[in-house]
Amino acid sequence: MTSQFDVLSIGNAIVDILARSDDDFLVQEGLAKGSMNLIDAERAETLYSAMGPAIEASGGSAGNTAAGIASLGGRSAYAGKIADDALGTVYRHDMTAQGVHFRTAPLLDGAPTARSMILITPDGERTMNTYLGACVELGPEDIDDDVAASSAVIYFEGYLWDPPRAKNALRKAADIAHANGRRMAITLSDSFCVDRWRSEFLDLIRSGTVDIVFANEHEVRALYQTADFDTAITALRADAALGIVTMSEHGSMVVEGETTSTVGARPVEQIADLTGAGDLFAAGFLYGLTHDLPHAVSQDLGALAAARSIEQIGPRPQVNLADDARQAGIAI
Repeated sequence: MTSQFDVLSIGNAIVDILARSDDDFLVQEGLAKGSMNLIDAERAETLYSAMGPAIEASGGSAGNTAAGIASLGGRSAYAGKIADDALGTVYRHDMTAQGVHFRTAPLLDGAPTARSMILITPDGERTMNTYLGACVELGPEDIDDDVAASSAVIYFEGYLWDPPRAKNALRKAADIAHANGRRMAITLSDSFCVDRWRSEFLDLIRSGTVDIVFANEHEVRALYQTADFDTAITALRADAALGIVTMSEHGSMVVEGETTSTVGARPVEQIADLTGAGDLFAAGFLYGLTHDLPHAVSQDLGALAAARSIEQIGPRPQVNLADDARQAGIAI
């Protein structure tokens, strides 16, 4: 079946505010290293004032994936709620400049565009503090029926399961996808998100509402409430039509039925920032999946995109990933 878009990514449209930090600052602010904390407007202002010099960049998990797919030469679309304000204008410009189709109507009255204060420690780990703002207003009316129907895969971030209206938007997207022979994919986002929504995530997967599951090793263990990785993988294999699990420096594993594909990570010259590495891995894999590449090649493409993300500050591609892939010997 032909499609207008390879992937429609749906997520929280967030402007990232990235700053270097040290572990002492995290302790001082009562922050768990590596966590994603939802904060209110007052806390956002307080934390922003206490942070060091910062870089502003359009982000959001699924938004990063959409940008990565476009950088690889894929036909990428995005749905996410921004406000009609300065940061919203910047976000839309950044997305469309990457070559992503982004036509979601802005929120005219209400909360401002979302922003996330991301503190990066010397080891590259990121601690996120997110004020969701306009993101929580994403609803079914923001899902374009034609775009959803003509996207080979619809991919959404688990974080979207927090705002109530977004659930209805995602269920609508899944109905459209399956009515048109498309596939629905979720990324579990983080283990704290999994803890909040474990039973509902499992229902989405086991019911076939979600066809493809992206997770890292911590998230898949949290999903199945086990410390044993092999036990979690066995359960994922039974539940999901297609499961993709990243394992940091150990690469990634794909399980589909009785088949397993394990591919190593690409080398990283220097760790600068782990923000968005998983998002860019998903971009590479989804590009490969929607262009009928073998899973092992898609995993390698994801590993390359993730490595490039880790070597830079900020999650969006700063090099042309398609050129980079070809130079690395990956045929796309």
